[in-house]
Amino acid sequence: MNGKITDMETMGLADGPGMRLVLFLAGCKLRCAYCHNPETWTTSGAKREISKEEVLQIYNKYKNYYGETGGVTFSGGEPLLQSEFVFETIKLLKENGVHTAIDTAGVGVDYDKVLDIVDLVILDIKAVENEEYKFITGKKIDGFNEFLEKCKQKNKKLWLRQVIVPGINDDEEHVLKLKEFAKNIPNVERIELLPYHSMAEHKYTELGIEYKLKEVPDMEKEKCKELEKLLK
Repeated sequence: MNGKITDMETMGLADGPGMRLVLFLAGCKLRCAYCHNPETWTTSGAKREISKEEVLQIYNKYKNYYGETGGVTFSGGEPLLQSEFVFETIKLLKENGVHTAIDTAGVGVDYDKVLDIVDLVILDIKAVENEEYKFITGKKIDGFNEFLEKCKQKNKKLWLRQVIVPGINDDEEHVLKLKEFAKNIPNVERIELLPYHSMAEHKYTELGIEYKLKEVPDMEKEKCKELEKLLK
């Protein structure tokens, strides 16, 4: 079984602990207003297929750079829409002592086996209430809630991330709501706020997709850092 990927990063520094090999898998059910990878929405956007053996081979090629703290992260798109490939690849990587992570919005298929063996879940929090979640993603929050319950049941290590967008969630009320939400989730190791940027707007133009946040300015990084202090 091969995985369909849109891109790959061999020296990723923002997708889990240490330096990592990051695979961007094709396919996503959500249509987030601020998505910076619209080319990953469908599997037709995949640039190539890759086998689990090839993933291990690439990891081993750069193994000295990854060291003891690095590993492999499955991102996207939504990696859990290709959960069988992700499971089989993680299984092989763990047999070879490699740390594994998934960067997910929690809206996938048949992901129980993946959660059983993956070391870290980087969970993208779109919103904590259904109305705002639907506004941002175009979908109901039910699938996300089901995934989060599975993570709780399996006591998975979690990093929580939320993109902060001017005029949508860039105020103390939203951040404190996220903080309260996180209090009820066991095993959360980190919470990060990511400043929204419009650098991907040209991708929408190229793909002929409407960019919903055309008039929204980039999030000020300093303001984002100040808001993040509320989470301490």
